[in-house]
Amino acid sequence: MSRAASLISAEALGRALASGDAPALLDVRWELGKPSLQNAYAQAHIPGAVFVDLDAELAGPPGPQGRHPLPDHEAFEASMRAAGVSGARPVVAYDGETSVAAARAWWLLGYFGHEAVAVLDGGLKAWVDAGLPLQTDISAAEPGDFAAQPGALAMLDADGAASIAKAGVLLDARAPERFRGDVEPIDPVAGHIPGARNRPSLDNLGPDGRFLELAALRAAFEDVGVREGVEVGAYCGSGVTAAHEVLALELAGFDAALYVGSWSEWITDSQRPVERSPQAAR
Repeated sequence: MSRAASLISAEALGRALASGDAPALLDVRWELGKPSLQNAYAQAHIPGAVFVDLDAELAGPPGPQGRHPLPDHEAFEASMRAAGVSGARPVVAYDGETSVAAARAWWLLGYFGHEAVAVLDGGLKAWVDAGLPLQTDISAAEPGDFAAQPGALAMLDADGAASIAKAGVLLDARAPERFRGDVEPIDPVAGHIPGARNRPSLDNLGPDGRFLELAALRAAFEDVGVREGVEVGAYCGSGVTAAHEVLALELAGFDAALYVGSWSEWITDSQRPVERSPQAAR
């Protein structure tokens, strides 16, 4: 799948849905620490979309492997089939606006072997702004035949993340204040993996919630040391916003591995070092 094919505009999706050869459409709206947004989906969604719960279907149970560990491949396969995903049918995932949750679906489907997955640039907001229709009734998807085969995309464990931080470029996709260790509203330990460089995932977007132009993305990643031939990895708090970082890197022309466990897994081992910026509050 080409890099450009990983992103689709609202207008292009509208044309695809009208063509009679529609992709499987996943509504993965989600907010960290908030209840499921399934009710928002029920009130209005893109026609034909099926709601997928990020916490329940795009992650395994929280624990020593982090707050959003990799889901069991059989459970993920069952969820995707129930949502209408088939191996030969393209998939489009969308969320409310930022594409953070949609990128998690994009990455997981790619990791488990699907070769044609795109994220709706700008999410549901872009769809509405384009004047395209919404649907309020809910109908079950025709079951798909997707077969989940793990390993199609690069994934890091804690040791791999530490290695890239030393020999390559490990990007921390969290907000600067969390990276520095000024505050940590979610996890019990503040700071970052030693050697990591901060590139907040939301900096990959413009004010309209859509990804920056590809040349601008590439220049921004080059500013933090990403180069051809240099190994790149990304992490965040629990592997969700870091998937957005991996998507942005791909759009910019760089391959990157995702540390799925991310900071929430890193800190479960007290022997792993923690770095805080000198100006971080003590």
